[in-house]
Amino acid sequence: MSVAAARGGSSPCLGAAAAAASCSSAGSSYAAPAGGGAGVAGRLPVRVLEHIFSYLELSDLMRCSLVSWHWNNIIGDENSEVWRSLSSRTLSDEALRSDILCNLPTYKGKLKAFQHALSSHDCSRNVYVKKNGFTLHRNPIAQSTDGARGKIGFTEGRHAWEIWWEGPLGTVAVIGIATKRAAMQCQGYVALLGSDDQSWGWNLVDNNLLHNGEVNGNFPQCNNAPKYQIGERIRVILDMDDKTLAFERGFEFLGVAFRGLPKVCLFPAVSAVYGNTEVTMVYLGKPLDG
Repeated sequence: MSVAAARGGSSPCLGAAAAAASCSSAGSSYAAPAGGGAGVAGRLPVRVLEHIFSYLELSDLMRCSLVSWHWNNIIGDENSEVWRSLSSRTLSDEALRSDILCNLPTYKGKLKAFQHALSSHDCSRNVYVKKNGFTLHRNPIAQSTDGARGKIGFTEGRHAWEIWWEGPLGTVAVIGIATKRAAMQCQGYVALLGSDDQSWGWNLVDNNLLHNGEVNGNFPQCNNAPKYQIGERIRVILDMDDKTLAFERGFEFLGVAFRGLPKVCLFPAVSAVYGNTEVTMVYLGKPLDG
């Protein structure tokens, strides 16, 4: 069934399509019925509603999930045809077929990761985000340190994301967080993240923690801490409620790196110096305890 058929004059899907369009445009002013759905839409089979919903964009789906419990349950299946269809339209083939999103088991989770990926508009002019939507490529520019922020920052809750280098680290390779005011480019080869009071970073090259232009000790705090290996996924855990930033390597919790973070909007961030190196970041959502 095509979208045009769903909107046709005598189609039995007319009521569902009209209701979907109505809830999409009405926003919070839409009065949801107390029963299973809106008119004929509430009596349509699940597979028919899934087919209609599969043509909608994310913002429309979020509004439709508020119409009724019936619609919310259908949209709530994160691996349904609804989310598979939206993923295929939004995400690149490389992202879906490679192992970039291998730690995200649902299509909705993959879409959320794309929403939180490194920004192609909030970064140094010497870097760009590749077509897969998740990997940052640094151009071979001499005497420059270049960074990027995630598309979305956080003011509350607990959040986790993975970062890994897919090329040489060079003399400085920093992962961490930054406010909107933190610089994303500077001259020379320096630890850009952590160079001021607007960013906090862990330099994977020498295992130093950095903030406000100062070294805040080694990390992880153990004797002969192993150096980062290219391709190794580091999990970053930001807890805006406890105001802490922690890291994991593999399945090992490395500890809390920073405490007493300010109650401001903080973004995932990276900075790199090596020409043609690449860094990938994937947002995972709320971290699992234990």
